Amino acid sequence: MNWLVTGGAGFIGSNFVFRLLARHPEDRVVVLDALTYAGSLETLASALQDPRFRFVKGDIADRDTVEALFAGEDFDAVVNFAAESHVDRSISDPGLFLRTNVIGTQVLMDACRAAGTKRFHQVSTDEVYGDLPLDRPDLLFTEETPLHASSPYSASKASADLLVLAYHRTYGFPATITRCSNNYGPWHFPEKMIPLMIVRALADRPLPVYGRGENVRDWLYVEDHCAAIELVARKGRPGEVYNVGGHNERTNLQVVKTVLQELGKPESLISFVKDRPGHDMRYAIDPAKISAELGWTPETAFDDGIRRTVRWYLEHRTWWERILSGEYAKYDAKMYGGRG
Repeated sequence: MNWLVTGGAGFIGSNFVFRLLARHPEDRVVVLDALTYAGSLETLASALQDPRFRFVKGDIADRDTVEALFAGEDFDAVVNFAAESHVDRSISDPGLFLRTNVIGTQVLMDACRAAGTKRFHQVSTDEVYGDLPLDRPDLLFTEETPLHASSPYSASKASADLLVLAYHRTYGFPATITRCSNNYGPWHFPEKMIPLMIVRALADRPLPVYGRGENVRDWLYVEDHCAAIELVARKGRPGEVYNVGGHNERTNLQVVKTVLQELGKPESLISFVKDRPGHDMRYAIDPAKISAELGWTPETAFDDGIRRTVRWYLEHRTWWERILSGEYAKYDAKMYGGRG
């Protein structure tokens, strides 16, 4: 298969690229990525050495760039990871999220329709469902849960999901959607919670926890998520949504304490800060549909995944230290050159 992976220089996208190249020697992978703050070519350094891989720098909302890419390629499948995804940033600049997450998705789908691409897969989030009450642990998000976005970020992702489903119904567009719970693992941008806590704990700096740390998330190891995405992209029913969850619910405070324990750092580093506006209380995914239809189940228990994640950040200090210093932007400019 010839894959286009948008946002493939980011966290989940890069892990998906590595999975395809490692497991499918007959496949070819093209990555389209704008290399914004959360994407780095350094993440894809090993893939760049593979003759089956090609990188193109570009914005999915730039119709000329996308159409030119499709004119030179015959993609069997497009997997759209490209998105602005940080909730706090969406509160500061919602317009950017609408452009990338909604208009960018439309541009990609239009290009797929024109080229006759056999499968478009939209990577979404459980945040489109809003949140669940803390006192109802029996409640889980299913694919039938009404959309009830709480932030500009989740609203933009919900909008894109509705557009994807509308294209399927109106045009018979061969699209699928997955909505996942919170991911963690290798190559996670250090602005996000778990890597942020690891990095700050290593430096013996305060670990900022919103409110009292009571918010609950269902954590999914990134490799398990990538396995689910590939399965749906290859075998999922067009027009269907599949929820992907890890069965690993933890409060934010529990997560932070687990990180500290793995690093041998004191809990006195925890610092409670003013809560985020409109902060969702609990996310919990029911993955029964993808399990029943496609046989997917998460393989990584949270404690094992955290242990592997902490070890990865200890072994890849150069990567995240360069990101935090700003040197990764210079690296991307140097490595990109005329590549495209």
